Amino acid sequence: METEAFQEVLAAVRTFVRKEVVPAEDVIEQTDEIPDAIRAKAADMGLFGFALPEEYGGLGFSMTEDVQLAMELGYTTPAFRSMLGTNNGIAGQVLVNFGTDEQKRRHLPDLAAGAKIASFALTESEAGSDPSGLRTRAVRVEGGYRITGQKRFITNADRADLFMVFARTNADTEGTKGISVFAVESGATGLSVGPKDEKMGQRGAHTAEVFFDDVLVPESALIGGVEGEGFAAAMRSLARGRLHIAAVCVGLAQRLVEESVNHAAASRQGGRPIAEFQQVQAMLADSQTDAMAGRAMVLDAARAYDDGGDRRMTPSCAKLFCSEMVCRVADRAVQIHGGMGYMRTVPVERFYRDARLFRLYEGTSEVQKVIIAKQLLRGAGR
Repeated sequence: METEAFQEVLAAVRTFVRKEVVPAEDVIEQTDEIPDAIRAKAADMGLFGFALPEEYGGLGFSMTEDVQLAMELGYTTPAFRSMLGTNNGIAGQVLVNFGTDEQKRRHLPDLAAGAKIASFALTESEAGSDPSGLRTRAVRVEGGYRITGQKRFITNADRADLFMVFARTNADTEGTKGISVFAVESGATGLSVGPKDEKMGQRGAHTAEVFFDDVLVPESALIGGVEGEGFAAAMRSLARGRLHIAAVCVGLAQRLVEESVNHAAASRQGGRPIAEFQQVQAMLADSQTDAMAGRAMVLDAARAYDDGGDRRMTPSCAKLFCSEMVCRVADRAVQIHGGMGYMRTVPVERFYRDARLFRLYEGTSEVQKVIIAKQLLRGAGR
């Protein structure tokens, strides 16, 4: 996108988030739902397809543009970003990078328009950040495949119209081999979704278990028309997703800094603003430094991604640092607020709970460290 046009999009999203989503945060927290008016406005703005190709109705953002938008989306409740994240990210990118032309034509326009929601059905009880323990099976039968298995913690599962389902098509393989991915529509016989999970935070962003009881899908549901591409598809989508999540963490960190600064300036102890206390100033300075470091890292990693350079280690570095960073900033924000920071009436209490999930999904911090170390050691000939 041309620079001027992109800046206009950013400005419009910034205004929308601050004037319409932020004032609705308490409602989202209380109802565990994104208001329909906000969902409709986001669709009208093209936010369900910002990372999808223009030829299918998306905005076609590069990774550098993606992360800048993600920082704006991250300024408010993570549930808002989650509402449209799977269409643009881990689910939609499976179709973009591995789908056939027919699969793209069939599904991407509706995803870009927000007319349909896609879910990324990879995680299982024994296959989370590491998919090598995946047990869901897809057995070839006449005219297609029968899928049997169970997924858990699947984002937007209760709203999904389309599931990107990862299953083993070769029973003789183990680890990351023999995994394929299928586009399964929500109305398929034998597919059911459990009740939404009761989570610590991120209310308004729903996750649930998904069950596949001998679900019959046609051969055309096999993404790319090729078996065994599932692991590659998952890793490529997750790499982009990790960089996007890192940017969301930066946006939330900046919001937390602003909440902390405003509280420190307004709250008084001993007849003077607590902003005059050097220990409060130190926490503010540490948090701003953390946020700026995260921003610089994400932008640098996004440029490398767009240049076709490192698309494995640097996204993991960014996700590791920024997800840990935003939790530090959230902790300091609660501390700066004192007793009020522990009350449900202030945003920083909610964000403290919300931020904790970033260190877990799309690869835990520990898994990111393994990825980073393996890439470094590979360069040393190990």
